[in-house]
Amino acid sequence: MGDAPLIVGVSGLRGIVGESLTPEVAVRYAGAFGAWLAERGDGAPTVLLCRDGRHGGGAFLDAAAAGLRGVGCDVLDCGVLMTPSAGVVAVERGCDAAMIVTASHNPQQWNGLKCLLVEEGEAFAPTASVAEEIIERFRRGHPAWSGDAVGLGERDADDAEVCALHVLLVCDLIEELGWPAEGRPGRVVLDSVNCSGAKGASRLMRLLDVEAVQLYGEDDGFFPHTPEPTAENLSGEGGLCDAVPGLRADVGFAQDPDADRLAIVEEHGRYIGEEYTLALCAESVLSGRHEGTEARRHGGGEAECPVLVANLSTSRMIDDVAVRYGGRVVRTPVGEANVVEVMKRLKAEGEDVVLGGEGNGGVIWPEVVYVRDSLSGMALVLSLMARTGKTVSELVAQIDSYSPGGRGYAIVKRKAAIASKADAGPAVEKIAAYYTEGPGSASRATVDRQDGVRVDFHEKGVWVHVRASNTEPIMRLIAEAPTEAEAVGVLAEVAGVIG
Repeated sequence: MGDAPLIVGVSGLRGIVGESLTPEVAVRYAGAFGAWLAERGDGAPTVLLCRDGRHGGGAFLDAAAAGLRGVGCDVLDCGVLMTPSAGVVAVERGCDAAMIVTASHNPQQWNGLKCLLVEEGEAFAPTASVAEEIIERFRRGHPAWSGDAVGLGERDADDAEVCALHVLLVCDLIEELGWPAEGRPGRVVLDSVNCSGAKGASRLMRLLDVEAVQLYGEDDGFFPHTPEPTAENLSGEGGLCDAVPGLRADVGFAQDPDADRLAIVEEHGRYIGEEYTLALCAESVLSGRHEGTEARRHGGGEAECPVLVANLSTSRMIDDVAVRYGGRVVRTPVGEANVVEVMKRLKAEGEDVVLGGEGNGGVIWPEVVYVRDSLSGMALVLSLMARTGKTVSELVAQIDSYSPGGRGYAIVKRKAAIASKADAGPAVEKIAAYYTEGPGSASRATVDRQDGVRVDFHEKGVWVHVRASNTEPIMRLIAEAPTEAEAVGVLAEVAGVIG
């Protein structure tokens, strides 16, 4: 196994195939998850099982099935399927949970396992405390294998129907939000990195009657480029940034292998940054609901305060979008599971939770599924374009105009090596003290200690977040300001405080 990393955390398990990740590791992790499920219900739990389509994933799908069935779970094998689709289908099929063989945006040599739970008709990632229970079981070694109570295995034969459940749900909701008969975007370019998002994205465009050109829509599972949908990976010759203006398309969409993240390229071929994905989707949902609210007001109805949920490292763009529509944003620690946990809690308390997500291109539209979903992101952006008649570059300029002074947003990220997660503690304490009771308190900043420390200078449109990474031995420092120079200046000030 050598020095190859095996990352085990709230997002599941990831490792390098043949080194830190072997079929035996997959069997044990799936067995740990399955045993945890089995102890919490009556009878054999049913787990939907699928994979992101990357080459070689079939072996780990079989290994996961063996682990789940070996502890008494019944398995519904859905083959290649997007992570958000797994959530939609698991609910539709009456499953108790889902397991996806995926390493998300990690390169070709990686793979892993991700878990979803299903409760009260909703699928979602396990909370941090539940994830820790599963991890502890995995670390203890082999689970207690069932004797004569080995689970059943079933293959869902209709791949088209499985994919369609998710796509049709998104289309129905977009129709309700507002999908005009005319003025739709003319052409879309898709980059699905030859993985699980290809079929769903293509089908979505057909049902929305939008012409689509698919760059990498094969099902061979070999990535045409490093799969994380970043500017660097989409800017190569013949890549998405070239193809959009070359094909005179209105927009380009890039998915990661399990299709839970979405990056956008505007009509001139400029990568706009994943932070704008969530902001544009927030604008789409809130503006669509606002039009409906105005209609209700004329009929005597009352407007509700919409709530959006995002982690502390996500741009303040969504705060500025929310304010324009009488809404507010609730912040959480970093991690999809943390965002979803707060969304569900607020909803149970009677709040009008309309959207959640993270600044990595992960959009959570709760009316579809409590999982980051690239199809929801695509549909919401296309709906916004169609309803407003604006190009993506014009919509980005509109979002930028919401910022304090209308100067826009610039995020700068840094990282510093640390020996352990605990070593970030003293730095975080110094920063918090400096801005609450030290010289920095004169800036009238707001300090949030949920996850490391985030300091907001609201009037300036500036914030900085410092925290220990959950997956790497590093401390992350992220700052946002109207200009890059201002963001760099804030990071320099924070570095001076740390000493």
